[in-house]
Amino acid sequence: MTGALFKGNFWSGDILSTIGYDSIIQHLNNGRKNCKEFEEFLKERAAIEEKYGKDLLNLSRKKPCGQSEIHTLKRALEVFKQQVDNVAQCHIQLAQTLREEARKMEEFREKQKLQRKKTEVIMDAVHKQKSLQFKKTMDAKRNYEQKCRDKDEAEQAVHRSANLVNPKQQEKLFVKLATSKTAVEDSDKAYMLHINTLDKVREEWQSEHIKACEVFEAQECERINFFRNALWLHVNQLSKQCVTSDDMYEQVRKSLEMCSIEKDIEYFVNQRKTGQTPPAPIMYENFYSPKNAVAPGKATGPNIARRGPLPIPKSLPDDPDYSVVSDYSLIYQ
Repeated sequence: MTGALFKGNFWSGDILSTIGYDSIIQHLNNGRKNCKEFEEFLKERAAIEEKYGKDLLNLSRKKPCGQSEIHTLKRALEVFKQQVDNVAQCHIQLAQTLREEARKMEEFREKQKLQRKKTEVIMDAVHKQKSLQFKKTMDAKRNYEQKCRDKDEAEQAVHRSANLVNPKQQEKLFVKLATSKTAVEDSDKAYMLHINTLDKVREEWQSEHIKACEVFEAQECERINFFRNALWLHVNQLSKQCVTSDDMYEQVRKSLEMCSIEKDIEYFVNQRKTGQTPPAPIMYENFYSPKNAVAPGKATGPNIARRGPLPIPKSLPDDPDYSVVSDYSLIYQ
């Protein structure tokens, strides 16, 4: 960052040429455009991150995911949903960070634009002054050369008129020669004055050109460094996002390690069990001997429509409350 490369390599042998200066300006304009492109890239990436984060947030909060699971696997799923929610929030936060970086790039770009503008105004002025003074000098040179030619013609006319006998004619030629010599002297002085002025303008332009080269080279060094650091920061932020997301997913992995198949099965059994005794075999009941059982597997099931056996009377046959067939007696009313 010595500022010596630009000022030593962007000259031209043509005093009116601005090719070196124009080449530097074009390069700086391209650099500014590159910063603008990266700024737009950051903004678009921010929009992508924000949309992804919001979509992931909606997915985590609205979409069922194993909602009827129980016990340890249920806890693991709750951790999973929470960490997905956290990852989504991180992406939304990353979007805000990227927009902030884009804003910084814009501010840097505008700052350099204003700094350049001051130098460009000065350079535009000295370029115009140089071109104008060069034109005046060339006009003075042409005038001087024309006056010299006029003087030479006047001298030749005097030599040719040496044998003329007309004194008035010779006097006119001598007056013209004297006038032309005076004109040559005046034009020569004017030409020299313009040459000296042009040289001063050239020196001023050269000095400003060197200053401009130093300013522009310093700006370009600053821009490259800023752009490089911005890009470095950007990829660091993306790497940090990946690390943060992995840390959050690691919490899910840890919760899954705590998941126990045996405990979940045992928990389900304890919460939903319906009994420990299976149904007994259904025995076969003979119609005529209902108390006699046969081998299992032959049962036909109870016949709820069939009456049971008649009860055995507890009264004696001669009890007046009962009637017997042989005596044809009725219940006492």
